[in-house]
Amino acid sequence: MAGESANEGVLEFIKRCFRQRQIMWTYHVNMRLEKRRVTREDIIASTESMEIIEAYPQDRFLPCYLLFAQREEKAIHVVVAVDVSGDNVRIVTAYEPGPHEWEPSFKIRRKSR
Repeated sequence: MAGESANEGVLEFIKRCFRQRQIMWTYHVNMRLEKRRVTREDIIASTESMEIIEAYPQDRFLPCYLLFAQREEKAIHVVVAVDVSGDNVRIVTAYEPGPHEWEPSFKIRRKSR
């Protein structure tokens, strides 16, 4: 698929931003993390396992990506906005995906019935 190689470059940018702590935590994610049993440490520690599972390049302000990540046995979804010109990523939200909406791999949405 043509978008895969473009996504690889984006994924490397995202991972570099995480490694270098060029991360902005949005108000929304700060308010939601505790309730969703996901910590900042979970997100940062799962950097190397991150995969882009959905892309929203035409999002309202910045291109956004839904990432699948794993910390130990815990699956995590993280939505990031990518600010290439600002050389950072903004974490929009993060949560543990549920089996009702996601296939067992937590990388593919279940088809609505």
